[in-house]
Amino acid sequence: MEARFLADILRNDHNRAILARWPALNLPDGWLVAGCLFQTVWNLQAGRAPAADIKDYDLFYFDATDTSEAAEQAVQAYVEHVLADLGITVEASNQARVHLWYESHFGHPYGHELRSARDGIERFLVPATCVGVRPGELYAPYGLALLYDGVLGMNPLVPHRDLFERKVASYRARWPRLK
Repeated sequence: MEARFLADILRNDHNRAILARWPALNLPDGWLVAGCLFQTVWNLQAGRAPAADIKDYDLFYFDATDTSEAAEQAVQAYVEHVLADLGITVEASNQARVHLWYESHFGHPYGHELRSARDGIERFLVPATCVGVRPGELYAPYGLALLYDGVLGMNPLVPHRDLFERKVASYRARWPRLK
């Protein structure tokens, strides 16, 4: 299933371009994550263009040496520079600082400081969407079967039912086959 997943996500030209430029991004513990991956798979399953309605491309990295917002903004500006010609929205997020802003943004406490970018990938609201890639590596802590089967369960690491229900409603509006 891993080979299928990698082949599927590379059918999205933007995912392929980001991964081709990975060395230039130079992100510590960096991963391409989330919607641009699982939504590409769901788009293909629905017979849609691979990049249809993907609003942004998320990059996680982990830098505990500087958890300031200014440092994260500098990384964001650099990533935008490297990928500017793609014409897509890219968001770079330092997982070492998520605990500093999560509650004010989402209205729920985060629980603890993360130790790696992988820790952040494990904490998406829906386990089927907990995926990350970088050249030569795939991280799917809950496997890929849920993603391909379209099963949307709540992640016990992030038991925020209101956020989960909003997310699921958004996904099901775009991909009605999800359950």
